[in-house]
Amino acid sequence: MSHPHLYILTGASRGMGLAMARQLLQPDHALLCIARQTSETLAAQARPSACQLEQWPLDLAHSREAAAMLRQWLGRPAARYASATLINNAGVIPRVSPLSAADPDELAQVMRVDLEAPLLLSAAFLGATEGWGIPRRVLNISSGLGRRPMASQAPYCAAKAGMDHFTRCLALEEARKPDSARVCSLAPGVIDTDMQVQLRNADPTAFPDRGRFEQLKSGDQLDSPETAARKVLAYLARPDFGTEPVADVRG
Repeated sequence: MSHPHLYILTGASRGMGLAMARQLLQPDHALLCIARQTSETLAAQARPSACQLEQWPLDLAHSREAAAMLRQWLGRPAARYASATLINNAGVIPRVSPLSAADPDELAQVMRVDLEAPLLLSAAFLGATEGWGIPRRVLNISSGLGRRPMASQAPYCAAKAGMDHFTRCLALEEARKPDSARVCSLAPGVIDTDMQVQLRNADPTAFPDRGRFEQLKSGDQLDSPETAARKVLAYLARPDFGTEPVADVRG
């Protein structure tokens, strides 16, 4: 019997993360979903798919605990996989406001979930799987806002820019190893999610880019979560995945 391909996916309870989870429910896959809430719908869909599904209800603001759990789980002796992939998809967007008016607790949470958690989970994943002798990949879901500054979104932009840059560092580190993992920080394009709703409804006096996001919606330029998930997973499956450590699904 062949071994399944392991996928570890954060932020799998809604939006593009849930869409990716549904599309990863394949007979030859084992899927671990990490999100603040589990999904009964996803569990029901997994049963006829013959996919091995496990869900952890975790708040990734507690990033050290999540990383320790993942490292321990990956270290269990009975597990055997054909490949292993970590998809750091979870993210939060703060209230739209200038940094000078931001709530310190909210700022800290954004940096923990959007930057610290992917960093620690990547470290745990790569450390625990280094001797497995199978193909390994880390896909970090970034954003165009990590590469383009935007007023009233300093913490989100900073977190995604940090994700891009630590992925570049990981690529350099892995390139020195004989059994290296392939890593990429990928911008998924613009997606019709709650984040877009929040930006379109922001106070225009505090958010000068509001009109741009209104135009994206009115011009039908937003991908559905399902379409975006297909594009991201197709990019992940490319034979040249990881050649560019920082990339955009739109090319």
